[in-house]
Amino acid sequence: MFQFEDEANIVQDREDLLSVLKMRFGDIPPKIVENIYNINSYDTLERLILVASNAPNFKIFIEELEEGDGSFRLLGDRFNPIETTYNGGRTDAEK
Repeated sequence: MFQFEDEANIVQDREDLLSVLKMRFGDIPPKIVENIYNINSYDTLERLILVASNAPNFKIFIEELEEGDGSFRLLGDRFNPIETTYNGGRTDAEK
């Protein structure tokens, strides 16, 4: 891929990530938006899109965002978006 294509994909992934977050969790704090715009790794953005789509709450997304490039697996009930539906929007830890 050419460098301009990489940059275009990164820009698009940032926007996609913010869109998923807004759809799932509402308004996003400006500091989080700034952190997302500072991400320049295509792989990290792709992983965070998956996290945003599957994390049952915003707190878990923030934890994964803070992991940076080091985290790469989405495992267990921690990433079950349906769980909050059955628990009235709360995870087991929040009950």
